[in-house]
Amino acid sequence: MKLHLQTPVAQHFRAVLEGFTVDLFKALSPPFPTLKILRFDGSFPGDRVEVELQAGPIKRRWTSLITEREVTEREAWFVDEGQELPAPLKYWRHRHLITQEGPHSVIHELIEYRTGSRVLDLLLYPVLYAQFAARGPVYRRIFGKVN
Repeated sequence: MKLHLQTPVAQHFRAVLEGFTVDLFKALSPPFPTLKILRFDGSFPGDRVEVELQAGPIKRRWTSLITEREVTEREAWFVDEGQELPAPLKYWRHRHLITQEGPHSVIHELIEYRTGSRVLDLLLYPVLYAQFAARGPVYRRIFGKVN
């Protein structure tokens, strides 16, 4: 299953890329499930991000590895790929793409995930969409709103 969300922001794409820090990661964390950051190395290949998700008494670990990072004249991206995923996820690839669009930039969330069940993939889609759509206002608050 694939998701693609876009958020225009006021800053240059290179400044946005440099803003992907642990503080931004904390600000982007959804209210549910709660998220505890165990490790955050950054957004360069070989860096790891490890979190613990908690929903009531249930705790699950999520570990991602940064596998790609590229900066060109008009865009930049990095990719995190799930290494240890909470059930029911079996595959996770999240490309964070920032493109320059005239005087502003656009943050693209390009997510591909699988659970092993097409039905479960479809059921999970609106939940993941809502969680990632909630990042838009955070991005605009931190990187500026496009008028």
